[in-house]
Amino acid sequence: MMEWSEEAILLSARRHGEAGAVATLFARGKGVHAGMVPGGASRAMRGVLQPGNLVLATWRARLSEQLGSFHLDPLRDVAGALLSDAARLSALSSACALVEAALPEREAHPALWDATRALLDALPSESWATVYVHWELALLRELGFGLDLSACAATGVTEELCWVSPKSGRAVSRQAGEPWRTKLLPLPAFLLAGGEGRAEDLLAGLALTGYFLDRHVMAAHGLSLPAARSRLVDRLRP
Repeated sequence: MMEWSEEAILLSARRHGEAGAVATLFARGKGVHAGMVPGGASRAMRGVLQPGNLVLATWRARLSEQLGSFHLDPLRDVAGALLSDAARLSALSSACALVEAALPEREAHPALWDATRALLDALPSESWATVYVHWELALLRELGFGLDLSACAATGVTEELCWVSPKSGRAVSRQAGEPWRTKLLPLPAFLLAGGEGRAEDLLAGLALTGYFLDRHVMAAHGLSLPAARSRLVDRLRP
């Protein structure tokens, strides 16, 4: 009998049969992992099986390659606490959908799990949207497509970095990029200087990360960016 138990983030759940469900979780040491949840369609489990909720998951199967089954103990109702805030709830749903779509199953990604756990903690705060943009940058780094915002790709200078090359993912300075500004992606200042981004900066940050997520991550799986992410962008528009 195979078995493991870990704190996990619920990514998605779908009904299976009359009373069960299949849940997909993100655990620090096990990565994205699916399993049956007996009784998962019950009213008692409905609130637990919401994307973004924290659970203590125990997985069991006779063989490691089997789907297996989960026993889930709720730890924190993250989704329920955000029901009255559509923007924050969209950020939570977007993060869960991106993790499920982008990461290979059963492959540990502890650094991204820690970043995602920190995002859940930040969602009730005023800086939640800024943290979310940084989380998408972390997702790109984890998948091997991290952006290099340290210096200008053309000149090596570290000042007045205003754009990012859509080809290389490297920063470009104001002077070097001016002749090609219409072909470059805006680089919002808060991604370099820290602090919280204004609404237009947050939208520019999401446009930046969204471009590379769509090009390098989603397209590789024949997918588009999740609908929840589009809703998040719409919620942040003035």
